[in-house]
Amino acid sequence: MKPLYLDHAATTPLDPEVRAAMLTWLGDRFGNPSSVHGHGRQARAAVDEARDRVADAAGCAAREVTFTSGGTEADNLALRGVLERWGPERGRHLVVSAVEHEAVLATADALAGAGRAELTVVGCDRSGRVDPAEVAAAIRPDTVLVSVMLANNEIGTVEDVASIAGAVRARNPRALVHTDAVQALGRLPLGLDALGVDLISLSAHKAYGPQGVGALVARHGVFPAAQLTGGGQERGRRSGTENVAGVAGFGVAADLADRRRETDVAGLVNLTGRLTNLLTAIPGVEPTGDRTRRLPGLCSFVVAGCRSDLLLAVLDELGVCASAGSACSSGAPVPSHVLAAMGFGELSGCALRLALGRSTTEADVDVAAARVERAVSRIRSAGSAAGSAAAAAAG
Repeated sequence: MKPLYLDHAATTPLDPEVRAAMLTWLGDRFGNPSSVHGHGRQARAAVDEARDRVADAAGCAAREVTFTSGGTEADNLALRGVLERWGPERGRHLVVSAVEHEAVLATADALAGAGRAELTVVGCDRSGRVDPAEVAAAIRPDTVLVSVMLANNEIGTVEDVASIAGAVRARNPRALVHTDAVQALGRLPLGLDALGVDLISLSAHKAYGPQGVGALVARHGVFPAAQLTGGGQERGRRSGTENVAGVAGFGVAADLADRRRETDVAGLVNLTGRLTNLLTAIPGVEPTGDRTRRLPGLCSFVVAGCRSDLLLAVLDELGVCASAGSACSSGAPVPSHVLAAMGFGELSGCALRLALGRSTTEADVDVAAARVERAVSRIRSAGSAAGSAAAAAAG
């Protein structure tokens, strides 16, 4: 039985060109970018080249890119750093949406719980869309930062970040706007000006790059206070010797993602529609997320009568790698906070996410749909049998 990897929203395989770029820095080249000798200068040149490539893909200037260990660190740097740098001057009020990744939600909660910030969480509609008017209504004179993600990692809904940013500026021009765009690189157009934001979080491994590398893009003049201090690397914004191999890989991955975006998206849109149609033909399977403004390749559903942990276990036996939502928390059998915010109630614990990638084919989609139907049937049959046995014992 051929295994099908349909969890590209959790992580993607390393592109061969990315691997080749990284191997250069895992062999004879090993200099510290801060060293002044030849090895160090070569390493510095590699980091600078990667920064240029990420900047081009992110729609910003190279000086506005700071490398991090991933999207979670970038989100933390945005929230904690903005509050530390701008809070005393502009206020300590944070606004986030209820459907953010836990890297934003948990950080905002921690800051509020420690008494360092006041927090307002804005809700969403049944499709996961955040209303710009509701965000605007939450803005106060002391609002220092608003964070609304560009593309949701669980349901694929694409938020109208540009309209949200415009609404924020209209209410409080001094408030900064951050968007977690970790899922968007290679799938959606990016850019500080295009999105109207001040800060963008990125991660390499969602776009066929290495795990453990990301970036915070910050508009010139508004960079957050450093949260890692020491040697002053990354222009004093994030201390610690740069991960040259990882950064070099990120640069190549970002360049490839940007150049291949239109081709990749065209194929993913067709496959997404095909898989959605096949799965929604199964009784009790309901698609989640916005049907039109959605991330290409991300298919999400709730499956009545099938707990997520059971469904994923059976699918794994059948050779389908899937998830219930965020890979950072899908190991725990807890309902999706995103689906709960959308009003799915008990069905929040019955989520299924299938995320397609560059190598996914129509045949893969058809086989995956058949295996999902088989898994659902098996779980429901087992549940019915257990119910009948319990009724017989009670009688």
